[in-house]
Amino acid sequence: MISNSKISPPTTQPLALSHYTVVNALGRGSAATLGALRNGKSGLRRCDFMDTELDTWIGRVDGLEDEAVVARLHDFDCRNNRLAMLGLAADGFESAVAAARARYGAHRIAVIIGTSTSGILETELAYRRRDADGRLPATFNYRTTHENYSVTDFTRRYLALQGPAFTISTACSSSAKVFASASRMIASGLCDAAVVGGVDSLCMTTLYGFSSLEIVSTAPCRPADAERSGISIGEAAGFALLEKADGRNDVPCLLGYGESSDAYHMSTPHPEGAGARLAMTAALQRSGLEPAQIDYVNLHGTATRANDNAEDLAVSGLLGSATPCSSTKGWTGHTLGAAGITEAVIACLCLGEGLLPASLNTTTVDPGFSMNVLLENRSQPIRRVLSNSFGFGGNNASLVLGYPAT
Repeated sequence: MISNSKISPPTTQPLALSHYTVVNALGRGSAATLGALRNGKSGLRRCDFMDTELDTWIGRVDGLEDEAVVARLHDFDCRNNRLAMLGLAADGFESAVAAARARYGAHRIAVIIGTSTSGILETELAYRRRDADGRLPATFNYRTTHENYSVTDFTRRYLALQGPAFTISTACSSSAKVFASASRMIASGLCDAAVVGGVDSLCMTTLYGFSSLEIVSTAPCRPADAERSGISIGEAAGFALLEKADGRNDVPCLLGYGESSDAYHMSTPHPEGAGARLAMTAALQRSGLEPAQIDYVNLHGTATRANDNAEDLAVSGLLGSATPCSSTKGWTGHTLGAAGITEAVIACLCLGEGLLPASLNTTTVDPGFSMNVLLENRSQPIRRVLSNSFGFGGNNASLVLGYPAT
């Protein structure tokens, strides 16, 4: 049993998200995402990805098929790295990193990227082009396209960085856990700053794979709804530049993080949300905050029966039934390995705008739920947000984002 006793002083130093960017089905750049959140405009559409024959809805990034990575990195050209490039080029992120590179040196900035399937689409397409003897095309390069490190290597090269670099692939918590790794590396002196992020793009493996599990909805996903019927898969890229806050209070900061493993089931969460609650509790402890000091929770909120049930028990058990909560996957779809960074950036936008977004498409909250799920957008000042990302295999991560106490 996890205690709800008073939280001790913070055990981690705040890290400023001095710059951040996101690209998803709502558009390219943070302004597009914020505008859609304000206006209740979803990015989901009926599945029109390649020749997929599934009755479902997806969050596809428009025009991605017509892009190409920069010529100097042509060996990395694949859908996933194209998506990464769009994220790096949006919101002035590339320029912000260049300024940080000038301050710290290229070798003192780490690159930590989360992804679930990386460029697996490139391998799927290569298998379609096998010759009569079953050989893959000579032009297919697994290492620079499909391999999980591909997107991290691409990002590092694109930004001309030379510090530590690695990929985290823990399903849907991948790009939330990058924040935890960056915090530890900066605290240990291995780097002075870090580019963290996540990229996951549409592919047949995830579309048909989740469909085989019978958790893909035939309508836009409805997180926490009494009639929810599964997920809507999306794609996204997001990045953040993390630096020591050093007293800054003008940008959102990473105040705490928590990680846990259910050790329960490969694809089903602990039915009581035990691992999820452990991750949230650890995030609060590191931030030095009490549950009542969280103003809003961005739920993992996939719209599957099991996941939403478990998260309700975890959130309401730790925070009670008053804290406003919502899932933003009705806007973007479930972007899998990019979900953590996508929702971290959304949390930062909410902090800056005083916006509590509703759970889009949700009309009637499951009557068995105790958490306070928002059905309409709300405007009010907020200072601290808890963002949850829970993945297959019970890989859980929670982030506390907000402004340090003054």
